[in-house]
Amino acid sequence: MTGSPRSPVRPPAVAGGFYPEDAVDLTKLLESCFTGRRGPGSLPSRQRGAERRIRAAVVPHAGYVYSGAIAAHAYHAIAAERPPGSVLVLGVNHRARGAPAALSDRPWETPLGVLPVDLELLRALSRGPITVDNAAHASEHSIEVQLPFLQYVLPQPKFVALSLSFGTLAFLTDVAAVVRRALRGRDVLLISSTDFSHYIPAEEAERQDRKAIRQILELSSEGLYRTVMDEDISMCGVAPTTVLLELLTGEPLAARLLRWGHSGETETMREVVGYASLLLESPGPIGPA
Repeated sequence: MTGSPRSPVRPPAVAGGFYPEDAVDLTKLLESCFTGRRGPGSLPSRQRGAERRIRAAVVPHAGYVYSGAIAAHAYHAIAAERPPGSVLVLGVNHRARGAPAALSDRPWETPLGVLPVDLELLRALSRGPITVDNAAHASEHSIEVQLPFLQYVLPQPKFVALSLSFGTLAFLTDVAAVVRRALRGRDVLLISSTDFSHYIPAEEAERQDRKAIRQILELSSEGLYRTVMDEDISMCGVAPTTVLLELLTGEPLAARLLRWGHSGETETMREVVGYASLLLESPGPIGPA
């Protein structure tokens, strides 16, 4: 095990920046993400279905004022289904600190409370290229910004955080193989945290992002990776999303785009960041473990 000495809880790193540090203000902002013009248009249902078909979601991770409404489309759908037993959030290690495939063994705190770690899933994931390294998570936002959404839409969620630095396709395939084995027999919802094009005109961002989104819709891990590389698309979460698609290879899933948007929808800007919310769904109910 590497990283800084372990403390009981991983404190929020971007509360007060990416989202409010006050629980009441955070809840109000979350609800506005759902009900606002860029969001799904209503608060999540509190009447859940008895089944779960959503296997995975791809969601953005910028400040809530920019990307929260886009992410809310996926979380709105998740809220309508039977809760999963656990959630695995695949995030981006933007600064490449610590291990390239790093787990956190700490509970994570947000203004809405503390999310416990699924320790059994954590142990199953701690194999091969995947290691526990809390240093990789210390100041990273890509996983943290998903947690208030999970707390809002799921009852007492437990989760595991897996941070991924950019790497070769072979490395990401090796990581995916470990995750695939660890998930066998477990009732786990998968979340891949990614933004798409960064700091280019909106029209160009949409054109570029649609190329990457097309590969996600085709469930092609190699197609996504090579498209992002060949087309020089500044999709920061290509690593977690490639791992997500690779580990789900062979499952009878269908992907659908809920909404694409960009930061320039919130205020006037010449260069924008692109965001998308997608679901990967099973044709039949996903059974509990």
